[in-house]
Amino acid sequence: MSKQSIFGRMSQLIRANVNQMLDRAEDPEKMLDQMVRDFTNNIREAEEAVAQTIGNLRMMEDDYKEDLETARSWGQKALAASRKSDEFRTEGNQENAAKFDNLAKVAIQRQIDAESSAKGAEPTIQSQREIVERLRTGLEQMKTKRQQLISKRDELVARSKAAHAQSQVHDAVKAIDIMDPTSEVGRFEEKIRREEARVRGQNELAASSLDGQFELLEDLGEQAEIEARLAALKSGGSTPAAIGTGNESGTGVTESDFASLETESDKA
Repeated sequence: MSKQSIFGRMSQLIRANVNQMLDRAEDPEKMLDQMVRDFTNNIREAEEAVAQTIGNLRMMEDDYKEDLETARSWGQKALAASRKSDEFRTEGNQENAAKFDNLAKVAIQRQIDAESSAKGAEPTIQSQREIVERLRTGLEQMKTKRQQLISKRDELVARSKAAHAQSQVHDAVKAIDIMDPTSEVGRFEEKIRREEARVRGQNELAASSLDGQFELLEDLGEQAEIEARLAALKSGGSTPAAIGTGNESGTGVTESDFASLETESDKA
């Protein structure tokens, strides 16, 4: 049971895959064209069959007409033999009269046979005429259906092409959505903004470094002035300008040191 189930599922899977492949391989236009060709071939075969049936009917009608003509001809011969017999009987020639009576009887018999043959053919001819009429009607219906099929084929092909075009447009729109150029522009814009920010940061960093260099220069200039004034004092120069109060940064000098200097100055 297990093997049968597995084989059954495998067979079903194979059929499903084959049907899917066939569905994908089907081209509606080609399939419809093939349907039109097949239907046209069917009509051609039907026309040949109808033509053959009509030909058989015409043969039977010809045989029927021939039987009627034969019956009429034998009737005329029977009448002529009967008249000839009457003439010989009037002349008293009984032998010839009997002979022509027999000929009239033979003619009448053949007339009857011909009439029987024609009468027997009438039902068959009538039946064949009805069959031919039905076949002609069916053939005309097939031709009408073929024309309808061609019209439907043109409609379906047009719809198929329109659907294919719409599918292509849809795929193109999807591709545009996936590869949206605006997203690329946004990505480039973000990259440029980052580059601009980096450059701005570098500028700010460079500016702060430059300010530090200028401050260092200012500090050096101020120290140089202090050294110069001290040198002037030692050399007995003029009184230096006021020096700021408080502990000067990096000198170890305090306000008490200045106070002791004032005391020493008063004593002098």
